[in-house]
Amino acid sequence: MGLGKKIFGAYLAVIGFILSPLSWWNDLFVNIPIAYAFAYLSAFISRSLFVPMFLIIYLLTNVAGFMLMHKGAEQIAEKESRWGMLESLAVSVFYMIIVILLMLFEIVPIPEGV
Repeated sequence: MGLGKKIFGAYLAVIGFILSPLSWWNDLFVNIPIAYAFAYLSAFISRSLFVPMFLIIYLLTNVAGFMLMHKGAEQIAEKESRWGMLESLAVSVFYMIIVILLMLFEIVPIPEGV
């Protein structure tokens, strides 16, 4: 495998890490703002879309992060794994459940003006 493909794999892994929930700052500075922005825009269509869109986009950013990290690691290591993707998906779903609970218990409030 060429050096260019390994560098691209490293790039994917870094972008994936930024989107994944593996760092303490990720949700605060990356995923929640992205999810909030899309949810806010969807609330202009219908206020009832805010929560579902927030949760869906938040989940998708986390899943995308894990998938990009996994794909990047595969390219760097020159091997493919089937179970790693399932583990990444399971962790993403776990974090999604935590976010749902935070919203249900109003720890993460839904904005009033939307």
